[in-house]
Amino acid sequence: MSRLTEQFENPEDARLLLGRITELARASGRDKIQFMEVCGTHTVAIFRYGIRQLIPNNIRLLSGPGCPVCVTPNPSIDEFIELARKPRVIATVFGDMMRVPGTRSSLESEKARGADVRMVYSSLDAVKIARENSDKLIVFFAVGFETTAPTIAATLLAAEKEGVENFFILPANKLIPPAISAVLDTEGLALDGLICPGHVSAIIGSNAYEFVASTYGVAAVVAGFQSTDILHSIYLLLSQVVEGSPRVQTQYSRLVGEEGNPAALKAMYDVFEPCDSAWRGLGTIPMSGLKLRSEFSKFDISGKFEITVTDSREPEGCLCGEVLRGKAEPEDCPLFATACTPEEPVGACMVTTEGTCQAHYQFRES
Repeated sequence: MSRLTEQFENPEDARLLLGRITELARASGRDKIQFMEVCGTHTVAIFRYGIRQLIPNNIRLLSGPGCPVCVTPNPSIDEFIELARKPRVIATVFGDMMRVPGTRSSLESEKARGADVRMVYSSLDAVKIARENSDKLIVFFAVGFETTAPTIAATLLAAEKEGVENFFILPANKLIPPAISAVLDTEGLALDGLICPGHVSAIIGSNAYEFVASTYGVAAVVAGFQSTDILHSIYLLLSQVVEGSPRVQTQYSRLVGEEGNPAALKAMYDVFEPCDSAWRGLGTIPMSGLKLRSEFSKFDISGKFEITVTDSREPEGCLCGEVLRGKAEPEDCPLFATACTPEEPVGACMVTTEGTCQAHYQFRES
């Protein structure tokens, strides 16, 4: 364990926090208190540390739409698959997107059939491929939240400066706050608090969640990712519930400020502007996506090709959409751990390590 994280993994601190959580849960007088973590990395950490099993029975933790791969809907995936099939196109993607099933295929399958699909670690890798293949059209699948969008914006600014004319993106980035609103508007969900994502919050700042408390009357805590970070955040949420005073607090103050990262936000909004966007399980959410501003529209691959995708649909029987809204647990899905496994995923939530279904699968009791 590194020295950086060691101070947040103290067993004595964890025991102390669990004791206080138990006291507050009892003091609440509630049979059920529901919190949702809005980050796939938090979901994995909660399962890795066994936090669901450690906290009192009247506290229920739900997983939300915090995995960018999972919330990218099938029409977007099908569209990129169609692009990968085009002559002269080199399709570039982050690793997890390779295996996400579209309606009839996946990028991994297309690569096996001869399409030039390449995994990259950053959008800058795709620009390097463009420089090395001037006779090809290099397309990057721009997927991710506010943590990723500024890096893609910086890449486009660099490509513009260098005059790279064969690099394009398929815009599919998404914004977390509008998705949180959509979740809180879900009928019958009745959340008492949100564990807000640490990485996204480092970019957008804790002030971005003020609407959670002011509009919805729901507690919110921006959390770190170590065991005591998460337990401390649950304790803070419980304190707000017992006091009856929902507000936004930052547990992850060592990284997250109120205003976020102004330079990253400026780069993002210099290149992109908000637009309506479709999410798996949540439908189309107003102003929840990012499209290229007009001055950067030449980088949008849709200007080069007419891409027609019809009859996109979710796999039959898959409850990934319901899981992403907190309306179902993976074990409720008839495909979970039978037809759908990490080796042979049917739904997007089983593909990536940040997916709720894979977290349930990897840490399930044998």
